[in-house]
Amino acid sequence: MAVDTAGSAGTVQHARSTVRPDKAAAVAEIAEAFRRSAASVLTEYRGLSVAEISELRVALGADTTYTVVKNTLTKIAAADAGVPGVEDLLQGPTAVAFISGEPVLAAKALREFAKAHPVLVVKGGVMDGKALTVEEIRQLADLESREVLLAKMAGALLASLSNAVYLFNAPLAQVARLAGALQAKAEADPSVLAGGAGTPAAPETTAAPEADTAAPEADTAAPEAEVPATEAVDTDVESGDSSTA
Repeated sequence: MAVDTAGSAGTVQHARSTVRPDKAAAVAEIAEAFRRSAASVLTEYRGLSVAEISELRVALGADTTYTVVKNTLTKIAAADAGVPGVEDLLQGPTAVAFISGEPVLAAKALREFAKAHPVLVVKGGVMDGKALTVEEIRQLADLESREVLLAKMAGALLASLSNAVYLFNAPLAQVARLAGALQAKAEADPSVLAGGAGTPAAPETTAAPEADTAAPEADTAAPEAEVPATEAVDTDVESGDSSTA
């Protein structure tokens, strides 16, 4: 309630919510429920029977407490717990799902129950100190559960470990094959063990290319030898000798 205090310096207004002592315990309990919950979803349960509310509590599981609350007390408790965005949702009959387990599972349970019982209306909620809209709660329900995500993560880790084992083993296998090849080469050529490079292989010889064409034949016959000049002189000399004789 608002309390106005008048003084000589002016008027000072103090706004403070108060509850009767018999309601203080209920406020403290609701505030503590907000504090210890991973998430809280506010719903309107108008039209649900007592049996259906009990059915919903079973569907939500042991990690979620579904509590019918009074709006005025819940406003005070939310303010005490520092929970934002709750006051505007406290219109009409209200029940709060205080989720101490996995919010995704609780959101899925609320969605499935609302499909079978359309009178259950999700108003909004709070998670990690932030207000949640109805659409955000729907998106939360569409997520995979923590168990499924962990299973996928474990599968991915196992696949990564298998790949790592393969990568570690592959070089060892290659080294083993290389060692086997060196051993075989050393047995065939002991000079390898002495630090040499081994006996080099004989170079391959290639046959001399065959002549494409035979030796060219002479196109013309050799010219007839001319009589040397000396032979003519000798003839003359002989002729001279015979005449003088």
